[in-house]
Amino acid sequence: MPGHSVKRRTARPTLLLADPNGRIFDYPFLECVGKSGSQFTAVRQWIPLPEGSKLFTLPERSALGWDPDAQQLRAVRDIWIGDYAPLPVAAFLSPGYVRTHLPGTEPAEHSPLLPTWAYTCVAWHEGQFVAAAFRIDANAKWQPERYDDRELLPRIEERLAESPRNRLLKHLAHCAAVYHCFAAKNLFLDRWEAPLPVASRCNAACLGCLSWQPKGRHVSSHHRIRFRPSVKEICEIAVRHLEVAPEAMVSFGQGCEGEPILEHELIGEAIAAIRSETRRGTIHLNTNGSLPKTLEALVKRGLDSVRISLNSCLPERYHAYFAPQNYSFLDVKRSAILARQAGAYLHFNLLVFPGISDQQREIDALMDWIEATGVNHLQLKNLCIDPDAYIAAMPDSKDRGKGMRQLVKVLRSSARDVALGYFNIPKEEFGLPRKSAKKKTMARVGETP
Repeated sequence: MPGHSVKRRTARPTLLLADPNGRIFDYPFLECVGKSGSQFTAVRQWIPLPEGSKLFTLPERSALGWDPDAQQLRAVRDIWIGDYAPLPVAAFLSPGYVRTHLPGTEPAEHSPLLPTWAYTCVAWHEGQFVAAAFRIDANAKWQPERYDDRELLPRIEERLAESPRNRLLKHLAHCAAVYHCFAAKNLFLDRWEAPLPVASRCNAACLGCLSWQPKGRHVSSHHRIRFRPSVKEICEIAVRHLEVAPEAMVSFGQGCEGEPILEHELIGEAIAAIRSETRRGTIHLNTNGSLPKTLEALVKRGLDSVRISLNSCLPERYHAYFAPQNYSFLDVKRSAILARQAGAYLHFNLLVFPGISDQQREIDALMDWIEATGVNHLQLKNLCIDPDAYIAAMPDSKDRGKGMRQLVKVLRSSARDVALGYFNIPKEEFGLPRKSAKKKTMARVGETP
């Protein structure tokens, strides 16, 4: 590296870089560092990169690493290998894992927005990839090896041949085969949780929306459903799934739609029709919780469980991310309370971000929400968004985080009645103790800055 010595190879997890063709290699002279919010920081605990995780290069960004000789951070922007400057590398974790650190990178002056993935700090150590993460949910049903397309594709063809006029089934076949949605794949594999998307419109403009982005930001990862399915189309799919699938669940409110509660009349009619044919299985709704009385009415019509999404329990940060239209942060809280009082099993889908979600005032606000709402299950989901864009959008984002592991420690000690996890669960598991994730943490491998 021009201007200083990088002769000594380090024994600690080292920086990963990539060439312009995406070929990844380690740079053994610099130790890998991560970020917590906007702060570069040590990664004290690593785990082997979970099976099924993905690796990404980060364009027009520079990786930073710790130089053990100079005892300071060094940017990689000045390293040239042949005729190119290497790119930073990040990981997208398999389901069930929570990242503890963001990639230790700096954007260039006009870096493009990154697509909506949850970018995680990843390094090389003792012959393997390692990630700054821990497992929060031991449920193995959602692991990538359970979703083999060689089994899936013939099943899709069979189902489409059985119901050639069902538009919703065709839509979900596309989700399963092209977008590789695990829930959609479950539908065709006759197991577990399957999706029932119904809404083409939304009353929020989330910064990290997967199915819609305004022109000039970045391309959404997939398209939103463009039609309103009929009750008949919904029931044809839902009743069959609830009748034949083990641990059967059907869920309104998927990534390939807008806000389902805006289609509450359709959902209410579909719930009644489904329950007129079968009492088996769980009917679930993923929602932003924008219409409290409407949500309460759906629970009374037969909705078994509800999951409300949050990025923060601080109103200014909630509004900065969700950009709600014609509803407020207080409506979301009231929805949670009413849904729980009406008898629903209540999940919070907490979209977590290292260095922000683990700030003390975030933890305090979350504990207040837990007490006020009586939530049953807290899902910790890595927020899919360009890290620098999210930090810039959050008010007062420069406070230091306590650490994602510390957040979980506080929740486990102070909110013992709340299950922690990552996935929706069928009603057979409501109230049961959750399996603890087996610890696969590597020994501490040293502290960088």
